[in-house]
Amino acid sequence: QVQLVESGGGLVQAGGSLRLSCAASGRLFSVKAMAWFRQAPGKEREFVAAISFSGSATTSSTFVKGRFTISRDNAKKTVYLQMNSLKPEDTAVYYCAADPNRSEPATYATYYDYWGQGTQVTVSS
Repeated sequence: QVQLVESGGGLVQAGGSLRLSCAASGRLFSVKAMAWFRQAPGKEREFVAAISFSGSATTSSTFVKGRFTISRDNAKKTVYLQMNSLKPEDTAVYYCAADPNRSEPATYATYYDYWGQGTQVTVSS
């Protein structure tokens, strides 16, 4: 089993920045590609960004391109999401996810078997 714990969420003004972290533990040989998703109140969970096992490949949704950056430090067993130029519409619970099967990043939530509990990000206008 793999455990994922997110941290770094909080309240920030529009235009501000936050850095989310996701620490992995457990059967880490089962962790390959990792991703961030988010879910706003009353909306479905949506893909934000994903990163390959090696960290050499990333993909992100169009609404965060140029503002959010995903990275990982395998030695620290941690994935990060640097969020800049935050907007009120970025307000959501952000979830970290791990794919045990694929090394390359994917946008489909169904590919990710392990999920964290989420961290709240609130952007005020």
